[in-house]
This record gives sequence, C-alpha cells and structure tokens, in this order.
Amino acid sequence: MDKPRTRSQIRRDMQTAGTRGDIVEAAADLMRENGYAGTSIAAIAERGGVAVQTIYNTVGSKVDVLAAVLAAANTASRATGLSVAELAAGISEAATPAVAVGGLAGWIAADNERAAPLYRVVNEAAGTDPEIRELEVTMAARSLHAYAEAVGALRAQLGLRPGLSDHEAATSIWALGHPQVFHTLVVGLGWSRETYTAWLRSALPGVLPTGRLPAR
Repeated sequence: MDKPRTRSQIRRDMQTAGTRGDIVEAAADLMRENGYAGTSIAAIAERGGVAVQTIYNTVGSKVDVLAAVLAAANTASRATGLSVAELAAGISEAATPAVAVGGLAGWIAADNERAAPLYRVVNEAAGTDPEIRELEVTMAARSLHAYAEAVGALRAQLGLRPGLSDHEAATSIWALGHPQVFHTLVVGLGWSRETYTAWLRSALPGVLPTGRLPAR
C-alpha cells in the first residue's frame, strides 16, 4: 500500500505543475509570435521566468516543449468547444440536413480558429525535424478519427451513398476542413470566420456523395 504524500511533497508537486504551466504558456506565446525555429529554449526560460535547466528538468527538450504546448491547446479546446461526441449528437438531433451540415461547418471553423496558429508552428517545424514530422502525422490521424465519429450521424442525416466508407467520408471532410486551408483563406486572403463557415456549409455536401442534398 502506497504511503500518503506529505504536505511538503504535495506543495512541491503543485510548484512543479505551476512551473510547467508557466513554461508551456511562455513557449506557446513565443512560438505563435516567432515560429518554432525562431523560439529558443533560452527565450522560453526568460519569458517564463525560469532557468534553462528548469525547462529540461520539468518539460524536456524543445520537441517535448512543443508537444506540451499542443497538449495544453488540445485540453483548452475541449474545455471551450463541443467534443466530438457532442458534435455527433447535435448532428443526429438536427431538424434538417442543412442544420446538420451547418453544425459540422461551425465546429470545424471554431476548431480551426483555435488550432491554426499552432498548426503553422508544427508545419514549419516538421520541415526540418523528423520527430515533429511524426507528430504532425499523429495530429492528422487524430483529426481523421474525430471526423469518423461524426460521419455515422451525417450518414443518417444526409443519406450518404451506399458503398462510401466512413473512412472515405471522414477523409473528404478532413481535406476540406484542414487547418492549412483555413490558414490560407482566413489569414492569407483575409476571409472572415463567417465567410469561411458559409463556404464550408456550401462545400461540404459536394465532397460527401449523398442520397439527398440538404434543404436550403
């Protein structure tokens, strides 16, 4: 049986968690501002108010820091937005196919708005770092899995073509809603989030062969 932790151990753990949080927050801010290559461990230490060695002891290497930043962003995203299960439930309960597609479009837009700045960081770093390239692939696989969970609900609402697998449908949604597409249209071309969401609502039925089109 494990011994209960002492007050000093609990206090030390809380201090470590707080220090780690400060490091991750500082790294996230700097990487959004300067990119991955333009952010050094020394700069993170200065922004976070810690020693360089503290970063290595608390979080790890620069790749570990980026992974921690992405994990924190993912946790924050789940806390502020709909989960995949909630999205699927909303699609299933939608009064019309158009409402179902609109719900999916709004979810993609909100998720991309939160993720796009960090996706740019990962995309830049993946070009030079094999570990981050692998992380980028993992992120893509996670997105595909998330969309696959919503496809079953879409199939019931839109009457997706028989023979179209959930994986194929999820891949079509993933390609259309990819963060790079969002970044190009919204950040690069200056589209508003509303314009981007409306475009998604119009485009999604076109990449999902259906038995019936959403009523407008």
